[in-house]
Amino acid sequence: MDAEVAMSEIQERIQRHIDTLVGAGAETGVQVAVYHDGALIVDAVAGTADPATGRPVTSGTPIFSFSTGKNVAATLAHLLVARGFLDYASPVTDLWPEFGVHGKATATLRHVLTHTVGLPAMPREITPAELPDWSRVCESLAAAQPRWRPGAAMGYHSYTFGYLIGELARRATGRPMCELLREWITAPLGIEGQLYFAAPKESLPGLARLEQAPQWPAASDDDDAILAPWENQPSADFGNNGAILRADIPSVGIASAHGLAAMYNAVLQGRLVDPARLEELSALAFEGVDQVFGSPARMALGFPLGRMGAPAEESSVAFGWPGGGGSYAYADPARGVAFALTKNRLVPNFDTALSVTTILADYLAGTR
Repeated sequence: MDAEVAMSEIQERIQRHIDTLVGAGAETGVQVAVYHDGALIVDAVAGTADPATGRPVTSGTPIFSFSTGKNVAATLAHLLVARGFLDYASPVTDLWPEFGVHGKATATLRHVLTHTVGLPAMPREITPAELPDWSRVCESLAAAQPRWRPGAAMGYHSYTFGYLIGELARRATGRPMCELLREWITAPLGIEGQLYFAAPKESLPGLARLEQAPQWPAASDDDDAILAPWENQPSADFGNNGAILRADIPSVGIASAHGLAAMYNAVLQGRLVDPARLEELSALAFEGVDQVFGSPARMALGFPLGRMGAPAEESSVAFGWPGGGGSYAYADPARGVAFALTKNRLVPNFDTALSVTTILADYLAGTR
């Protein structure tokens, strides 16, 4: 099949689909970007970035996308290892001695990346208001009692993940994650302004505005829940808050779908990591039950394994994080696919991402 014909066909199919979703009111603004074997085959957008003004979404509009930003933090962790600043097996305390209290001295970067370090939730004294205070958050994490011995179990580290990686990065390089992201990923790949931790103040008017779909269930007030409600349920107010948007919070991120897909394409194409490291970072590193959600978990180093919604027979080796509210990004080394979907209407499901990835999977199956 001619490459231009192939690109136009899948571009048209996905564009038509997201236009329909926006037209039906299921979505407000959507971006989808897909690279296949190094070529950009989809860069589709639909809807508005700001419902109040009608400003349209463009391919370059950054959208606060919650845990989809973990894809970027995990990728930076691998670049820190590749550049000799960290090692997967090195104890966290080599760089962060005060972290070793309460039995955490055995924690390693590998434990952090696989969400097995034992600190899934922020200490309760940390609320969203404290998140921009990097030192305070890291001091609380260092002093915290783990819920399990590092490496003994896995539980989703909702907000702690990015601070644990980021503090190791800061101590190893002297630089915050937002600077490393710009220097190591966005500037070399030509996607500056499309991936942020800590958005510059002057960029804020160009970001998409989030809105909360009305069908969200009420936040749980279960005192036994591991995560606080704000850690467990995404909020448009949180993602529209200027102090949060300007803060370096590497568990969440501000991104365009094109920026995320371009980053993952660079990973697959060997521009960010070499083939041996790609094989290592995408291999099964922990398998068990997620202690936070009670669901089965298969973890690579920094990412969940398997394409969301993939049939079992696919034996998917894709890796990548979804984000609360419905965003999703993944890389699939077996199929040469780098995929991202971002959106500004927060819903309690991944129906849009699943429908788009199904269209893409069907298309790719038909081109083999």
